[in-house]
Amino acid sequence: MNDRPARPAATASIQIDAPHVRVTEYRFPPGTATGFHTHEFDYVVVPIVPGFLTMEEADGTRTQAELVFGQSYARPKGVTHDVINETTAEVAFVEIELKR
Repeated sequence: MNDRPARPAATASIQIDAPHVRVTEYRFPPGTATGFHTHEFDYVVVPIVPGFLTMEEADGTRTQAELVFGQSYARPKGVTHDVINETTAEVAFVEIELKR
């Protein structure tokens, strides 16, 4: 993970941080990324600006995910990845973490 190029950070804006849930809006202008991170909680992603994002795992495996407006998806805690916008358009979603 440490030998990968640094990218500008995507914008994360926490909207709610309560004992049971955290809601964060993520905006990915072209060329930005979250940086490698591990999800502490189960989470739901709600796309608000559709597009394609690249998911890179610690072992270098890369997959492209299409975010479609109105088509949410859920993932379990423990997922480790970097989320990268390698397109020429902004992509955005709201992430809802379930803090149990």
